[in-house]
Amino acid sequence: MKSTSPLNGLIILNKPVGITSAKALYRVRRLTGQRKSGHAGTLDPGASGLLVLCLGEATKLVESIMDQPKVYRATARLDVTSESFDADEPLQPVEVSAVPSYEAVVETFGAFEGVIEQIPPRISAIKIGGQPAYKLARRSQAVELKPRPVTIHWVCVHTYEWPMLDFEMCCSRGTYVRSLIRDVGQRLKTGGCLMSLVRRRVGPFTEDNAHTFEDIEAAKAPSGYVISLDQAKTTLDRRAMGIPRRPL
Repeated sequence: MKSTSPLNGLIILNKPVGITSAKALYRVRRLTGQRKSGHAGTLDPGASGLLVLCLGEATKLVESIMDQPKVYRATARLDVTSESFDADEPLQPVEVSAVPSYEAVVETFGAFEGVIEQIPPRISAIKIGGQPAYKLARRSQAVELKPRPVTIHWVCVHTYEWPMLDFEMCCSRGTYVRSLIRDVGQRLKTGGCLMSLVRRRVGPFTEDNAHTFEDIEAAKAPSGYVISLDQAKTTLDRRAMGIPRRPL
């Protein structure tokens, strides 16, 4: 629903698969009529889940929200890889001489918990000389991305039945889940490819706070889908940088 007055606050959007974060933001701008807005942390088109949109004066909160820990639920295959380390590019079979045990998978994920140096995927939006890395890679230009520090707070393996893996993780800003899967696969001497990804939490904001495009369009008033600026500030102040608990 369009508002006749400027909106200042947050929309926790449940972004569907198949749309970029930028296009999701543009669609919300059309629905609300609020032009001054931005999103706090990109989700790839193939990923779904929480995309925090900051409206009006709340755009000043973008950096603090991006610094909040994120929780993801992911599925992966360990018998394949791809150029992007996800299912957006053609899958390439990987010959595996020995199938790793559940214990080995859990132990390997555990070895990546803490502050690590992670190399982002070549097909990513990271800028190299002002150009996104994925554009350079698709022009067959050399792309060399340097490792950068990220934090994996915890990883919880829910199910593993070769070659499929279902896990949940909590991590810092700048972490690539598909890079983690790549690195785990390399250590296990297997493949490693992200098949699906859902962002379930950003700091204090969870799936319970999320709204779909349809929710926004059907709402009778912005109060039905906008977290006010004051409420957003209070929520962030009370729970700033708190690390969500590891699932039991």
